[in-house]
Amino acid sequence: MASQLGTKTIGSSPNNFEVEIPIHANSSLKVEKESNNIDYFQRAQWLRAAMLGANDGLITVASLMIGVGAIKEDIKVMLLAGFAGLVAGACSMAIGEFVSVYTQYDIEIAQIKREREANNNNNDDESSEREKLPNPFQAALASALAFSIGAVMPLLAAAFIKNHKTRMGVVAAVVSFALLVFGGVGALVGKTPLMRSCVRVLIGGWMAMAITFGFTKLIGTTGL
Repeated sequence: MASQLGTKTIGSSPNNFEVEIPIHANSSLKVEKESNNIDYFQRAQWLRAAMLGANDGLITVASLMIGVGAIKEDIKVMLLAGFAGLVAGACSMAIGEFVSVYTQYDIEIAQIKREREANNNNNDDESSEREKLPNPFQAALASALAFSIGAVMPLLAAAFIKNHKTRMGVVAAVVSFALLVFGGVGALVGKTPLMRSCVRVLIGGWMAMAITFGFTKLIGTTGL
C-alpha cells in the first residue's frame, strides 16, 4: 500500500503502526511551476520594442497635431502634419531599432565565440544560442507597426470633428485613454505594477503635449 501511494516507511511505533512520509508530494507542484515558468527577459525583447513604438507614435503624432493646432485651426493642416509624422516616425523607429538591435546582436555573437574558444567548446550548439538572441528584423517590424498603430489614434480622433476647440479636446482625451491602455497592457504582460505603469505613461504624454503646445503657441504668436 505504501509503494502505491509513493510513500516511504521510516519506522514503526510500539503499537505496530507504520509511520509513512510521502516522497513525491511536491512533484506535481514542481511540474506546475516549471510549466508556468515564463522567461520574462526574452519576452521583454519584443515587448520593449512594441510598447516603445506605440507610445512614441501616439505621443509624437498627437503632440505634433496639437502643436500645429495651437496656431492653425484648419483641420487639413493638422491631419497633414499628423500623417507626415506617422510616416516619418515609423521609418525612423524601424531603422533606429534595426541598427540598435543588430549592434547588440553582433556584440553578443562575438562574446559567444570568445567564450567557446576560451572553454575549448567545440559542440555544435551555436545555433541554439543564436535563437535566444534578439532578432533585429523582428524588433524593427514591431517598432514600425506599433508606431503606426499608436499614431493612427489621434488622426482618427481629429478626422471627423469640424469645431477646432472640440477637436483639440477630443484628441487630448483619446490620447490620454490610449496612454492608460498602453501602460496597463505593458504592466500586465511584463508583470509589473499596474498603477505605477499607467500613471508614468500618462504623465509623460501630458508633458509632451503641453510642452509642444506651449512652445509652438509662443513662437507662432510672437513671430520668433
